[in-house]
Amino acid sequence: MSIDQGTTGTTAVLWDKNGVSVGQANLEHKQYYPRAGWVEHDAEEIWNNVVDTVARVLKEAGAGAGELSAIGIANQRETIVFWDRESGKPLEKAIVWQCRRTSEMCRLLKEEGYEEMVRQKTGLLLDPYFSGTKLRWALENLSVVAEAAEKGSLACGTIDSYLLYRLTGGRVFATDYSNASRTLLFDIHNLRWDPELMELFKVPPGILPQTLPSSYQYGRTDPDSFMGLSIPVGGMAGDQQAALFGQACYKPGMSKNTYGTGSFLLMNIGDKPVLSEQGLLTTVAWGINNRIEYALEGSIFITGAAVQWLRDGLGLIGQSSELEGLAKQVDDNGGVYFVPAFVGLGAPYWDPYARGLMIGITGGTSGAHLARAVIEAMAYQTRDVLEIMYREAGLPLQELRVDGGASVMDLLLRFQADLTNTTVRRTATFDTTALGAAYLAGLASGFWSNQDELAAGWRQNAVFEPGMSEAARDALYRKWQKAVERSLGWAEGEFSDSAQD
Repeated sequence: MSIDQGTTGTTAVLWDKNGVSVGQANLEHKQYYPRAGWVEHDAEEIWNNVVDTVARVLKEAGAGAGELSAIGIANQRETIVFWDRESGKPLEKAIVWQCRRTSEMCRLLKEEGYEEMVRQKTGLLLDPYFSGTKLRWALENLSVVAEAAEKGSLACGTIDSYLLYRLTGGRVFATDYSNASRTLLFDIHNLRWDPELMELFKVPPGILPQTLPSSYQYGRTDPDSFMGLSIPVGGMAGDQQAALFGQACYKPGMSKNTYGTGSFLLMNIGDKPVLSEQGLLTTVAWGINNRIEYALEGSIFITGAAVQWLRDGLGLIGQSSELEGLAKQVDDNGGVYFVPAFVGLGAPYWDPYARGLMIGITGGTSGAHLARAVIEAMAYQTRDVLEIMYREAGLPLQELRVDGGASVMDLLLRFQADLTNTTVRRTATFDTTALGAAYLAGLASGFWSNQDELAAGWRQNAVFEPGMSEAARDALYRKWQKAVERSLGWAEGEFSDSAQD
């Protein structure tokens, strides 16, 4: 069984020996926005949803706890939870990865010259996205958290560590290396909480979980805490690393892209971390059998969210599923390019002042051209990241495995193959994050023998081969790059309100 605890909901999935889902249940949880830019979750509600979804899927599948080999956990990565060690109950709302309350703290730390030290140790950038500044903010601003730290009763960590704590009745306080590597507190080279980083973020000793491999026998669920069930917990990983594992990207150079609200592109770079010089993140992919694998990651902020904008903002389509059909009404984009910088641009630009634009519009531009430009923007952004990944890792481009809601569009994946001149393979399993967590747990329990068995069982439902000439491909991409140049720095550049004033 896998528990996929995501940003908007929790999904429990049962898997058979062939990696096929045989039961699934999902529950959403409430999003809290106490101030502009702040995002919080109720960790107690999340825990209750975990219990409820597991109970539902077992009942609906007619499965008994004795049939379960192990449980694996995948989770929203950088979200931080604060709870009481004795009761296991949350002390405050969890601060979500999307929360921007520590933007000023990050700016000041950058001005003080700490970003390069942080990058060298963690592979990350100083950004509110990650957990370290959220934890420092909580210790400085939430009295109940500060008091618990003083008394020695505070436990804090990412969602996986909180769920493991609750599942085991407080017996196991641990996280895996992949989640630890998203906190700004973890040395990815020496695999430990780093004393210098702990001091920088003012984190007292003893409040963070033990760090362990991603496939590991963590312990068993506590019957008194978990519906009378005693089941081994054998796998934990951050959601995007779990998806990379579920896609069976086990060899250096293998990559996956998840086309969701945004897109997360990860490439396995092997057992040696490569620190990016061009805006990508270096992260622990997983730890298995005393071996650590690393990944380069590019976070693209807006892909599927642009489809929602066409639907809800412009009313161009009634349902998201109509987008591809509309775009197919024209043979090409008609010279129209769309840069979806609604909240700035992520990798590799990391420009919070970039703003969205549609360029190349003429009197002959139709709604179909706009639809096609939105789809193509997903592929252009992916190429932006892929080119840097393979260049910095020094690895050949093999293929791209894809999943996520937008990957159902053949038009997107065919253009992606053409634009990157690589084979694009769409997985037959939609829930690759949940499958990856199950794989990690099943390896620890012996349900699956090794990664070779998992790789042999990976299935695709479609493959797209490149068919565009190099000249045509490069001409399209140059125009995209020009469009991006016009969007960069818009909010603080010569066209901003302040500049006009």
